[in-house]
Amino acid sequence: MEYEKLEIGMYDSLGKTVTESDVVIFAGTSLDVNPLHLNEKYAKTTMFKGRIAHGMIGAGLISAVLGTKLPGQGTIYLSQNLKFIAPVKIGDTITAKVEIIELTDAKKMVKLRTTCVNQDGVLVIDGEAKVLKK
Repeated sequence: MEYEKLEIGMYDSLGKTVTESDVVIFAGTSLDVNPLHLNEKYAKTTMFKGRIAHGMIGAGLISAVLGTKLPGQGTIYLSQNLKFIAPVKIGDTITAKVEIIELTDAKKMVKLRTTCVNQDGVLVIDGEAKVLKK
């Protein structure tokens, strides 16, 4: 979408069920082989009582919304802050949502609230992103 068509309050989202393959592939790609993500026996001894997905898998869904839906193609990611509120388990369905909260016309900069919720509506990630949209 062109910058001139963007408005404060516009939003879009994308959902995905996190699979075993997602976690294993992400671990291999990122080199984050923390046993909390990969070893059920170990993970059961933690506060989570079982394996959890990498938080950045949810962050990747936010990136997907920004780059493919809103603002869409040609978006340049400038910054992102994230708070990981609750764990994501394998099998959870995560919906990433972005909402425009500020537009800076002189720079064509867009500030968005970025969130992920699970299938129960529980907020798992909260943050803000700044992007350029030419």
